[in-house]
Amino acid sequence: MIKNYFKTAWRSLWKNKTISLINIIGLSVGITASVIILLWVQNELNFDNYHADENNIYRLTTTLKENNWTWESTALLMAEAAKKNIPEIDKIARINPDNQPVFYIHETPEYEKKCAYTDDAWFDIFHYDFIKGNAASFNQNPYSVILTESAARKYFGNGDALNATIRIDSNNYTVKAIIKNAPSNSSFQYDAFLPLSALLKNQQLKENDENWDNFNYITFVKLKPNANILAVSKKLTHLIPGNEKEETLISLTALKAMHFETGLQNSDFVQGNKNTVYIFSILAFVLLLVACINYVNLTTAKASLRAKEVSVKKIIGAKRTQLFYQFIIESLLVSFIVLITTLFLIQLCLPAFNSITNKHFQLSFTSASMWQVIGVTLSAAFILNSIYPALLLSSFKPLNVFRGFAVLKVKDIYFRKALVVMQFTISVILIAATIIIYKQLNFIQQKNPGYNKEQVVAFPLPFNVDQDKKAALIETIKHQLLTSGNILSVTASNQSIVNIGSMSTGSADWDGHDTTFNPKISQLSTDADFKNALQLQMQQGRWFQQGSVADKNNVILNETAVKELRIHQPVLAQRFTFKGRTGQIIGVVKDFNYQSMHNKTGSLIAFNDPSWFRFFMVRIAPGSAQKSIADIQNIWKQFFPDAPLEYNFLDDSFNELYKQDQQASFLIFVFAFVAIAISSLGLFGLAAFSAEQRNKEIGIRKVLGASITGIIGLLSKDFLKLILIAFVIATPLAAIAMNKWLQAFAYRINVTWWMFALSGLLAILIAIVTISFQSIKAAIANPVKSLRTE
Repeated sequence: MIKNYFKTAWRSLWKNKTISLINIIGLSVGITASVIILLWVQNELNFDNYHADENNIYRLTTTLKENNWTWESTALLMAEAAKKNIPEIDKIARINPDNQPVFYIHETPEYEKKCAYTDDAWFDIFHYDFIKGNAASFNQNPYSVILTESAARKYFGNGDALNATIRIDSNNYTVKAIIKNAPSNSSFQYDAFLPLSALLKNQQLKENDENWDNFNYITFVKLKPNANILAVSKKLTHLIPGNEKEETLISLTALKAMHFETGLQNSDFVQGNKNTVYIFSILAFVLLLVACINYVNLTTAKASLRAKEVSVKKIIGAKRTQLFYQFIIESLLVSFIVLITTLFLIQLCLPAFNSITNKHFQLSFTSASMWQVIGVTLSAAFILNSIYPALLLSSFKPLNVFRGFAVLKVKDIYFRKALVVMQFTISVILIAATIIIYKQLNFIQQKNPGYNKEQVVAFPLPFNVDQDKKAALIETIKHQLLTSGNILSVTASNQSIVNIGSMSTGSADWDGHDTTFNPKISQLSTDADFKNALQLQMQQGRWFQQGSVADKNNVILNETAVKELRIHQPVLAQRFTFKGRTGQIIGVVKDFNYQSMHNKTGSLIAFNDPSWFRFFMVRIAPGSAQKSIADIQNIWKQFFPDAPLEYNFLDDSFNELYKQDQQASFLIFVFAFVAIAISSLGLFGLAAFSAEQRNKEIGIRKVLGASITGIIGLLSKDFLKLILIAFVIATPLAAIAMNKWLQAFAYRINVTWWMFALSGLLAILIAIVTISFQSIKAAIANPVKSLRTE
């Protein structure tokens, strides 16, 4: 019986090749897109779930009550104190990923950006797959290193890296173990691990970090089963000396909650966005739904052609359940063909998707998560595709069919039209979303951030510069750089202007200051050349002057700071105390975007303290990039022969702020195109079927004198009505969704009517092009052929 079902199903598919091909292509493309999206969604929702004791692992979080700042780091001393005094803690380990060491590849220095210093217990708390060596040997010697597979190949090629020696900073380290690369759902994307004891051999750094006010280490604990989280947090808070009033709070953040954590001042780990996950989850379902609608529409549209087949089978004794199973088997056969096609398409598309998302998904036949996603998606498609068509096709009444009555009820026709409307509603929404996202990202690129980011090269000083000699060294380097004819200006500051993250609260005082009011203020330490080098505009007053002793205590505020700090007029020459130094406000700089445009420009204080300087920003002549970089590298080698030069262009750093937005927008564009293509494919099939069903009607009309244009209009108008209904439904839905998305930007475009009009017009044009092919084909056909046969 089952064999016969499959034979019948195959014959039906082969007989209706065009419809079958459209169904298979539409389903394959839709399921492929859904699977790829859901792989990413699954990866995001399962971050750090592969560790054996994930439910007992927590990160210590520090919150300063005075300014409500939250840090993912703690003091160096916290780990030892907690280990001794809190019995609920099973294991504790610190990690410091901020001190990037210099690795030497064939005597060429290079910063290893994916390197972290860790405690002995790190590999006891977290799971790593050791290929060679072990953690025990790593912990025995401070000059040990553990490398991932990719790092081992990078530094040692195809040679055996285990027990090999590599120069890191000024010491030789021995490779004690090789581990597998971190999975894509790991927060800890490091390629090299060094013992924390090696970092703390730097006595100056150790003395600085052995201060309870310096939060430079991220601390993780593995608690014993059934430990009380709140009680442990309370005990950790009381470990801080002089913290009886709990001005500093220590809390525990679950490992599983870290990926979507919000409210941190900054994070060293891979951060996710739950809203983006929700959006793409919906998008995956939408693409699957659009693909399944095609199958249902085309299968039910063909129902009348199979009515006699079903009726004959019923007359000779076939039960409705048997017919139901036959059509289910037919859908199952299509699903099997779709599965094979989908696997091929996934293999084809994954490299491009990995490149866009910076992930490493692979089509592995041994991957349980891969098959889980494919299985769930294909099962959902099978259920959506099979139930309604099977019920409809098995429900025909034989006598009605042979008496010539309509086999499809009015409600079935309306249902199919509703599905077409749903398809194009989704398409219009996605087109509108693509237009609005493009306009917003283009707005960010075109909007003047308040400084000139073009033709500026930025690079940091090495970590180990002598603080006592830093100011003189910076001035010497600036002078040397300016001797190059291609370099127009040079400035130094504590960080890049593109993303100023340094903030202060409670460090400022001014005339009329309400001491209970201590807002967050971004702080920028910079020199006298900063304004001209970045082409800032002054609202009033002046910038710092070269060699001015008074300016060592003076400050410059931005316009927002004057408003938020409630500085009374006149602003200039007012007393202002900052970081314990009292001077005057000498200028007000016009607001500029010193952070992502997701955030509104806040208060900013510029001051002049060379001990804070760490970044150079060099404006070069247009068209001189290659020569200027060569000049910078030559000067760099004179002063730092053992340190690599890490430079980037300011406009690239600016674009990096919106990398996730650009990735999401590109993917939405791609998947919008997929949804439209699938919808058009279904419309093409329905138009072909409609033309086939009305073949004789068209022949009669042509014989009676109907024009080709009239025939095309006849076949197109019903579909175009459905597209217009879809446009009416889609417009308010798209407006609500996109206005909500735009709220994530402090600076955003206004959503206007033409964006939706354009999306509707594009949908109509796509539909017209799709339908016209079949309409024209039917309109120009010889009417004699359609009328001479019954």
